Amino acid sequence: MLASMNDGLWPRRGEPPPTTPPARSTGALMATPEEKAGERFKFLVCVDGSPQSRAALRFAALRARNTGGLLALLHVCEPVDCQGWMRVADTMEAEQREEAECLLQDMAGEVFALTSLVPELNFRRGAIGTEILETVREDGDIHALVVGAAPASARRGRLISWLAGELAGSLDIPLVIVPGNLTDRQIDRLA
Repeated sequence: MLASMNDGLWPRRGEPPPTTPPARSTGALMATPEEKAGERFKFLVCVDGSPQSRAALRFAALRARNTGGLLALLHVCEPVDCQGWMRVADTMEAEQREEAECLLQDMAGEVFALTSLVPELNFRRGAIGTEILETVREDGDIHALVVGAAPASARRGRLISWLAGELAGSLDIPLVIVPGNLTDRQIDRLA
């Protein structure tokens, strides 16, 4: 089940970011960023506000900036299960969505402050692994999936284990796992 984050958030799919430079008026043979958008490498980052997702976000944002690529953020919420209590479930889902919007806007602001890139924002509700695969499949322009890994002492490992085990034959793009315990300086040097 896809719930578009772009009902009121920026940028809307297909819309240029608000800081898009004006098109060149000269007869130069170089393409503008808008003209090359179909050729640009898009990174999808799974974010949840944890230190490891922030490490993955920093890496992907810097990598996108350094390669002239694009960035998309994805936050997935598990469905609320309140059998027989539809109003409670609806209220909880509305609260989850509001929190997700705030998280995505906050992280988009961090990306913009760091790189001047305006990322695409995505929110989905469902099983996290399934929703990641659906996002990649439906978008069609994503070239790499970037996730953060918690240090061994704090690792719950659900997503990484699922991605490594179940996704090996299903994913047709590179999976980049960024250790969550890297410092900003280490990430900056790698990106």
